[in-house]
Amino acid sequence: MSQKRILMVVLDGGGDRPVPEFGGKTPLEAAKTPNLDALASMGINGLLHPIGPGIRAGSDTAHLSLFGYDPYEVYTGRGPFEAAGAGVMGRKGDVAFRCNFATVNDEGEVTDRRAGRIREGTEMLASALDGMEYNGIKMTVKAGTEHRAILLLHGDNLSPAVSDVDPHEAGAHFLRCEPLDDSPEARRTAEAVNYFVEESWHILRNHEVNLRRDRDGKAPANILLPRGAGMFPDIEEFGRRYRLRAAAITGVTLITGIARLLGMNVIEVEGATGGIDSDFRAKLTAAVSAMDKNHFVFVNLKAPDIAGHDGDAGLKKEIFERIDTAFSVVVDSMKERDDIILAVTSDHSTPVSVMDHSGDPVPLIIAGDGVRPDDVAEFGERAAMTGGLGHLNGRDLMPELLNLSGRAEKFGA
Repeated sequence: MSQKRILMVVLDGGGDRPVPEFGGKTPLEAAKTPNLDALASMGINGLLHPIGPGIRAGSDTAHLSLFGYDPYEVYTGRGPFEAAGAGVMGRKGDVAFRCNFATVNDEGEVTDRRAGRIREGTEMLASALDGMEYNGIKMTVKAGTEHRAILLLHGDNLSPAVSDVDPHEAGAHFLRCEPLDDSPEARRTAEAVNYFVEESWHILRNHEVNLRRDRDGKAPANILLPRGAGMFPDIEEFGRRYRLRAAAITGVTLITGIARLLGMNVIEVEGATGGIDSDFRAKLTAAVSAMDKNHFVFVNLKAPDIAGHDGDAGLKKEIFERIDTAFSVVVDSMKERDDIILAVTSDHSTPVSVMDHSGDPVPLIIAGDGVRPDDVAEFGERAAMTGGLGHLNGRDLMPELLNLSGRAEKFGA
């Protein structure tokens, strides 16, 4: 059997619930999606529970599951993925945090968790904090997008079992980092974080970037608040696990970090912002091109999730229509080539009525030469209920794709 290549496209947060303004249809069902409908007609369809029925999956745990990993075994927190996505690669045992540059007053009360959504000067601020040490623990700081940053602790005997410093709301004093268990590792880590936060306050309040922001009437980024501690995992690389040369196209720091930690080659695409203005056609065109040099190509399209979190049904519908237009390059490629197995799905539902992730299943298409098509003729939540795949869990997806691509190993004699 000849081996085929696998293309997985994840419409981030794509699943939804019935919306009254669309006559009870979801944004995906209400959208005009002739290309995605064509792929549904070409393939076999079903509903996917990203982790398991009713489980509200995070984007990080959901993607691990879609890639065939058990998130209950390998997930150690979001921080390491954010760090890797920002180019800060730790080692097993290092602890990473997501951070916000924030504004606090002289009493330590947080007046703006995002420092006025600062866009300039964060690299200089991060550089002023980078390289600190405490009790043998080295600290790496790198600026992310806008107000975001990464803190990496490197040293022996560390633990991610520590609380957030970020109070997650304005008007509250920033918190002390506390150990979440009685281990000496957690106490040691919490002490290091508290030292770092206090030093960041002392250093940043008089930094030239903030003095200039004060003069301009802008909120100073005068402290760095860590949250979401996670230990760098000891995780088997995707290529070794499946004997596949893999590439990823994302535009989102978190998902880029997952791809990097799994050893995928991250392809940078001009115009891939990870926002609602992202160039979907450029990303899918790059993915089709990458199929020639890779056995597995993964694409994340973040925009539907953003509209879901904003509670904007009209925007989510519009985004699906823009994505569908871009999918013409995939449809054309599927018609021209017989060596691609395609999967289109979501990592979770983000219903506009909830404005957050839910545990609802998401639609799934698998198409390609040799796939037994069912009678589903459109891509949507209710249409997928009648598909030949039935209900799958996220970890079932990779075995299905390996089987259909002729890459599954035989079990037994």
